[in-house]
Amino acid sequence: MNANTHAVILIATMSIMTILLRFLPFLVFRKNTPKYIAYLGKVLPPAIIGMLVIYCLKDVTPLAQPFGIPELLAVACVVAVQAWRRNSLISILTGTVFYMVLVR
Repeated sequence: MNANTHAVILIATMSIMTILLRFLPFLVFRKNTPKYIAYLGKVLPPAIIGMLVIYCLKDVTPLAQPFGIPELLAVACVVAVQAWRRNSLISILTGTVFYMVLVR
């Protein structure tokens, strides 16, 4: 098996498993979704975004140059775009591009 075939099989397997895990609750709980599953569906996305923000900012050193300024500006950019457009994908993409421009 060559490297390309191996990579395609790995990507296909990961894609199928991701899709299965995303749709499994809808398949199992077709009409009667338990309250705790509905609750988790409401609170987990913001909690995961919060964890990602903490993870992204964990190595910022405010006492050493550049003092975390690019990170703070990028976070402000994400917040501003999110407030303006209400689209997480656009907000994250804009903040990422803005951060990369700042650190280059």
